[in-house]
Amino acid sequence: MTLPKRRERYRAELRAETLTTARELIKKEGYEGLTIRKLASRMDCSPMALYSYFADKQALLIALALEGFEKVAKRFDSTTGRDPLSAIRKILLDYIAYAEENPFEYRILFMSIETLGELELTREDLQERNPAFGPLFKLVEACIKAGVLQGDPFAVTTVLWTGAHGAAALLITATKFPFASRESYAEEVVDTLLSGVQNRVIAPI
Repeated sequence: MTLPKRRERYRAELRAETLTTARELIKKEGYEGLTIRKLASRMDCSPMALYSYFADKQALLIALALEGFEKVAKRFDSTTGRDPLSAIRKILLDYIAYAEENPFEYRILFMSIETLGELELTREDLQERNPAFGPLFKLVEACIKAGVLQGDPFAVTTVLWTGAHGAAALLITATKFPFASRESYAEEVVDTLLSGVQNRVIAPI
């Protein structure tokens, strides 16, 4: 292996280790306990070594959030080959399931102002490049072209996503909520969302 390739591999490994250690530190001490200096101490390296990857704590949290987007997107692969409407249903249920299975990562990704609130997201970013929002948007477009849904595709996608987000947030925060069945609750929310968007024209938002 050439020297540049060894350096590239080392940088990739150190970045991955940094994100893993940061996640563990937040789990133990919360967001306020995460600092570059404390992270460096845990990793037995200098703070300057980490600053070459992440300019500050904010940049580190955003990196964790973006990694979370990729994990969410991997769950959507099973929708391939389904008709668009059933694929939308599967994506929304997978999204909620991801939150329940990974509550810590979900909070970093979608429930922290320090991460999601600071990401510069244009509509084009969401529709074309966001690995979580993009697949849902494309399926909504397909449903609109087929006449199954009506309205502005970005608006329809946003309504569906925020509805699923609300259910996910409730499931991972209200852990003692008296659900008869958490799975049935998620399915009912998703089916109600889909029924709603099928019976109205969603205007641009």
